[in-house]
Amino acid sequence: MKRVLLIDDEPLARMVVLEYLQEFKDSIEVLGECNDGFEGLKAIQQHQPDLIFLDVQMPKINGFEMLELVENPPAVIFTTAFDEYAIKAFEAHAVDYLLKPFSKDRFIKAVEKFLAQKPVEQPAKQTENLLETAAQSPAQHERIVVKTGTKVKIIPVADVEYLEADDDYVSVHTKEGSFLKNKTMSFFEQTLDADQFVRVHRSYIIKIQDITRIDPYEKDAHIAILKSGAKIPVSKTGYAKLKQVLGI
Repeated sequence: MKRVLLIDDEPLARMVVLEYLQEFKDSIEVLGECNDGFEGLKAIQQHQPDLIFLDVQMPKINGFEMLELVENPPAVIFTTAFDEYAIKAFEAHAVDYLLKPFSKDRFIKAVEKFLAQKPVEQPAKQTENLLETAAQSPAQHERIVVKTGTKVKIIPVADVEYLEADDDYVSVHTKEGSFLKNKTMSFFEQTLDADQFVRVHRSYIIKIQDITRIDPYEKDAHIAILKSGAKIPVSKTGYAKLKQVLGI
């Protein structure tokens, strides 16, 4: 018996999925319904489902942002009114995606596809790849969603001062403090706006407009002083990037 969660802010959409799932009552158990990404995150942590039906466009945090916060995410079938930018992610890495309004026949095909998957296939890796693809969309670049204990914090990219490598995480530094995100420096280097942020060191990405001055430091190295007073090491390569973006 496969265990399933429904995560969608539209009650009617959840009702349709529940109705269609009656076709699979002998092989699928519905664990519950969630109205938004916050509820979904808690329910996934609590129940550890095999599969989730997930909407992308939801209030508070969207479906992709919720998935970023889940450790060992389950398999995903998206049920969405559709964002164009997400189709590559869906096609390449999701179990399936259902564009609202979808027919019962189309729904049944998606569930049968999930049930036919081999147990050795790794949904966590599938979801990780999906998020990497989805992150290329400009719509995913405006904020960073992090977990702080049991709470979820949404950080507008405009509030980020700099990012720092921290073992397997990236520390996102803001005026409020620093927050850990389970991503790589390369991920942020590729997704943050290059006109606003520059990677000045293997371990640091800084917001260009927060730089107050750049001082020499040892051979071929410099230090960037930010408005907050933070002193960020700048490598030889990073300094060349900085000079280019600052036009000096």
